Amino acid sequence: MSNIWYYVFTLVFFLFDYFILAMGLNIQYGETGILNFAYIGFVAVGSYVTGALALPSSVGTGQHYILGLGLPFPVNLILGGLASCGLAVVVALISLRRLRTDYLAMVLISLSLVLYDICNNFVPLFNGADGLYNVPEPFAGVLKLTTNSFIPFFAAVTGVIAALLWWVMSRITRSPQGRTFRAIRDDEVVAAALGKDVFRNQLKSMLIGSFYAGVGGGLIIQFSGSFNPTAWLPGETFVVFAVLIVGGVGNNVGMLVGSLVVETLLIHLPAFLPAIPGHPGLIEYFDSVLIGILLMAMLWFRPQGIVPERVRRALSLGAPANLVAGRGEAPGSAPGRPVPVEIATADAQGEK
Repeated sequence: MSNIWYYVFTLVFFLFDYFILAMGLNIQYGETGILNFAYIGFVAVGSYVTGALALPSSVGTGQHYILGLGLPFPVNLILGGLASCGLAVVVALISLRRLRTDYLAMVLISLSLVLYDICNNFVPLFNGADGLYNVPEPFAGVLKLTTNSFIPFFAAVTGVIAALLWWVMSRITRSPQGRTFRAIRDDEVVAAALGKDVFRNQLKSMLIGSFYAGVGGGLIIQFSGSFNPTAWLPGETFVVFAVLIVGGVGNNVGMLVGSLVVETLLIHLPAFLPAIPGHPGLIEYFDSVLIGILLMAMLWFRPQGIVPERVRRALSLGAPANLVAGRGEAPGSAPGRPVPVEIATADAQGEK
């Protein structure tokens, strides 16, 4: 396989993977209003657990890590996602009950830094600053895949997983549970007054989003074969937030567009460009500048994102037209007939 196709399939993988990560953060922030600045920590937990479960026992490998069960794909990937869910339960019980908005964001970003320091300095956990490496490539032995043939194969596998998770997420966001999430996002006091258990629903949102984060992180370590603390500095969370803001908060289709623009075109594509003579690493610095400019432009000129949250029409089945109109009857409406009411809701499939 030529170098150009190697680059292309690598970009395709990261497009699908960050689509998964963006959907996970979108259900937390875009749908439920949870400002999770520790999101990359959940990605890291999923990545480490997935990799450690795929690796054999650490004895004689030159690495130090827990687990080491040699589990096959996708069992290790699912368990990595569930490990992120376990962390979400702990975080929710500690902080989500008592803290809101800015205070919650500060606690969560502090949590991300604490997790980073633990994994970076406590070597017996996940090999310290060196991280995990030599993680087996899924199906490579069974299908006799070489390194070149594994890249397009696993990019396709990631695309299938992303499509499946998108279908599940679209069902969630279009369901009564999704409407409850958005009601809490818009005004949790009103949602509580209407009988909704705010904490329980926020916990559900955290669990769903964290599972997506764990799966996305697990796919990264299975694709690259390694993962270390430098791959999940707190700034990486804001890259996923940039995907949301650019693509369109509250819209799953927008997550794919945001992943294409931010992660694929502005971050990973320039990494494959030849370095500027005499200025190594300058292109990577331009990436950050361009993302910052793009974010400012989007927030100023189009804060709803490229693919905004759609407004769908629903029927108010409980009130007759004359009551909705206040007095008399609504033009063109028969008494007691349902009245169309516009409500803002995320349209995960792009339908009206």
